[in-house]
Amino acid sequence: MIKIIIVAILSYLIGSFNSAYFFTNYIKKTDIRKYGSGNAGATNVMRVLGFKVAFLVFLSDALKGVLAVLIGRLIAGDLGGLVAGVAVVCGHNWPVFLGFKGGKGIATSFGAIISISPIVAILSFVIGIAIISISKYVSLGSILGAISFLLLNIIYYRSPNMLVFAIIITSLAVFQHRANIKRLLNGTESKLGQKTNIK
Repeated sequence: MIKIIIVAILSYLIGSFNSAYFFTNYIKKTDIRKYGSGNAGATNVMRVLGFKVAFLVFLSDALKGVLAVLIGRLIAGDLGGLVAGVAVVCGHNWPVFLGFKGGKGIATSFGAIISISPIVAILSFVIGIAIISISKYVSLGSILGAISFLLLNIIYYRSPNMLVFAIIITSLAVFQHRANIKRLLNGTESKLGQKTNIK
């Protein structure tokens, strides 16, 4: 139990390093949360600063998930990896260093998932990208990609722990997109390509 607690704390702190805030503060000396949707994540960075910076943010956030899971497994085995995956996403979503106002956890979730279940992660990612390509809504692709991860885990059932992990990760993703869901239903959600510049 002590090992699991250590894993959870370390992973949460890893997740709390916010790449979007770091890169925008370094490049533009500003807080990304003051622009666009106000979200400290790759999608908002893309709208504000473009694809290149957004890609760096996505990659960095995904690597947080990979790192946390590897550390979790090293300390506490497979269960430690699953706990780390959840904790690192929570750290990204609610970072202690930024007043608990972070991103939506998709990139970090992907990094954690690909370290735990690579094939399912890639399938979910492809589904999400396909939906974004068709609809031009990043949020819709993110939500349905997350849901597909859960459904694939139900279909290809491995263990109770893995299923619980999938339920929690999917629930976090959907919860963090609750405002996007409202905008999608109202027809006011921003599409891919709409840009907000930092003045």
